[in-house]
Parts: sequence; C-alpha cells; structure tokens
Amino acid sequence: MTSQHGAQPDTGAGAESPTVAALQAALAASQQEMELLRAELEETNRGVVALYSELDAQAEQLRNATEMKSRFLAYMSHEFRTPISSIRSIARLLADHVDGPLNPEQARQVGFIQATAMEFSEMVDDLLDLAKIEAGRVDISPAWFDMVDLFQALRGMFKPVVTNAELNLVFEEPRGLPPLFTDDRKLSQILRNFISNALKFTPRGEVRISVEPCEGDCVRFSVADTGIGIAPEFHARVFEDFSQVGSPLQNRLRGTGLGLALSRQLAELLGGRVDLQSVPGEGSVFSVTLPARLPQAADGTESAE
Repeated sequence: MTSQHGAQPDTGAGAESPTVAALQAALAASQQEMELLRAELEETNRGVVALYSELDAQAEQLRNATEMKSRFLAYMSHEFRTPISSIRSIARLLADHVDGPLNPEQARQVGFIQATAMEFSEMVDDLLDLAKIEAGRVDISPAWFDMVDLFQALRGMFKPVVTNAELNLVFEEPRGLPPLFTDDRKLSQILRNFISNALKFTPRGEVRISVEPCEGDCVRFSVADTGIGIAPEFHARVFEDFSQVGSPLQNRLRGTGLGLALSRQLAELLGGRVDLQSVPGEGSVFSVTLPARLPQAADGTESAE
C-alpha cells in the first residue's frame, strides 16, 4: 500500500515534462521569428531612408536644372531683343522708302523680312514669359475693365493682319456682361495667341471671337475657327511646351509651339483654365474660362470694386 502510494508523484512529473519542453521550444521559435522580422523591418527602414535621401537629391537636382533653364531662357531672350529690334527698324525704313523707292520684288522681300522678324520677336517674348513663370517672377496686376474695350483693341490689332480674302475675322459684341476684374494684359496675351494660331491654320472660312457668362461667376472667351482641326489624341499635347501637331499645313509654317503652352500657364495664374474642342477637317474652338473677379489682387488683398 505504502509503495503504491509513493509511486504516484513520479508518474505525474513524467507526464508534465514533455508539455513544458514543447512550450519552451515554441517560445524559442517565436522569439527567433520575431528577431528575423525585426531584422527585416530594420533593413526595410534603412532602404526607405536611403530612397527618401535619393528622392531629395533628385528633387534638388531638378530644382537646380529648372532654375538654370529659366535663367538661360531669360538671358537668351534679352540678348536676342537687340538684334531683332535692329532688323525690324531697318526693314521699316526700307518699307517706308526712306532711302528711295523699291521695286515690287524688293518690296515683297522686305515684307518677308518684316513678317519673319515679327515672328521671331513674338517667340522671344514667349520664351521670356515662360522663364518668368517658371521662376515665379510674374506679377499679376488686376484692374476693372470693359470687355468691349478689350475686343476693340484686339480688332484693331488683327484687322490689318488678315490679308486673305477667303478668311473673315469676326468679333462678336460682348453684350450684357459686367466689367471684369483681372489682369487685362495677361488675358489679351492669351487671346492674341489663340487668334494668331487660328489665323495661321485656317486657310478659308472664318475666325470668330466671343465671350459668354458661365457657372460659378465666370466668363468664357472662345476663339472658333473653320480650319484644319486637331485629332482628339493631340488635344492635351498642344498645350505642352514646344509641342506641335504634324500636318501638311503645319509643316509649311514656322513656330515653336510656345504660344498655347504659355496661354495655359497664364490662364492658371489668373485662376482659370484653357480648353479645346476640335474635329479634324471641321475646325477648332480654343477657350479660356476665368473668374469674373480675380480672387486675390497682386498684393494678396481681396479684390474690391
């Protein structure tokens, strides 16, 4: 009896020993797995830190490259202005017969010189404006003005340019629209680019300029033409820097593709946007939508009438 009773504790201890060993083994395995996970996490963190460092370095290089490009464009534009002005002045003297009359062929050639010098001058101005925008050095000077006055100025500027008897330039009278509070010079520059582009790619028909109110206390200026049109896949591309859409007419004309890109950036500075609707062979409608009142004046104060 006594021997049987004393043997019972040994049997119980022997039954618990495998369970404790299994728990200890599982705990050791879990700790080892945690160490591996911790090591992987630390390695991942080091990779993330290195990636952020590389991204910061690339961002700094990009900022430096953008600044250098802006400085180059500004310097080049300023340097080009003097010879361009000289060419235009000499061509004007020849066209005015200051040194004597020209025969018809000479007059035609002087006209080519004047037209080319004008295109060159506009290209330089666009380059300089793009450089200023990228450098953040464009001043916005909003003021109240009537759209009738804006259209009259544009009409007087472009009427002498339209020499094609098969092409009509039409300005719709802006009736019933209140004055705008925005930078009229920037808006005029956008519309000049739209109109010049429309005249260039419209061999016949008409180019029509109009304005209408739209939702959100905004106004939309549109330049519609009956020209060659643009395929849908190129609609976004035409507003990119130095971008041109290939076409037989495009190949015969000079240009840098800066005007529309500049117009987009100017519109964004004025709190608006540019849009394009076009069908190949039927024409295009370039438009700019702007708030009727610029939210903030150049000094940061709210605009007031």
